[in-house]
Amino acid sequence: MSVIAIREATDDDLDDVLNVECRAFGGETEAELVRDLLADPSAEPRLSLVASLDGHCVGHILFTTVILVGAPRRVNASILGPLAVMPEAQSQGIGGKLIGEGLRLLGAAGVELVFVLGHPGYYPRFGFEPAGRSGFEAPYPIAEEHADAWMVQALRAGVIGSVAGRVQSADTLSRPELWRE
Repeated sequence: MSVIAIREATDDDLDDVLNVECRAFGGETEAELVRDLLADPSAEPRLSLVASLDGHCVGHILFTTVILVGAPRRVNASILGPLAVMPEAQSQGIGGKLIGEGLRLLGAAGVELVFVLGHPGYYPRFGFEPAGRSGFEAPYPIAEEHADAWMVQALRAGVIGSVAGRVQSADTLSRPELWRE
């Protein structure tokens, strides 16, 4: 029986993480984004997790801090992305385990909201819901036909509905081309 282990990534995992990103997305774009986010001080605090299957790195997830501009109070918030699983390890629940453990750790650290720009058929099963309907604007406009891809999840009860605003991400993510779903 195969064993999936989820743990925080270390500096020693960087080559494996970048390999997972390249293989999962079929190119260098996401790997370069991850490398840049891991070096970007404006992305801190961040949470980087790896998934190992039988001792081999097969998955990675990254959460970086965001600021909610226009909110009536400071809100501890993060954004998920990217999430990557090696093609041969997909459809085994590894992505879900990475999301679940990330949300658990972020909640324990006091994060109140987690945002994602992702597939609207995938992320809702983990508790994400359309963010625009709750008053949360993406860093750059999302085309109306992709509005449901901009999602949020509250890790603390009562946050959604009590705050709203525009999400300001790390400097590395502040490029309009990254916000087209």
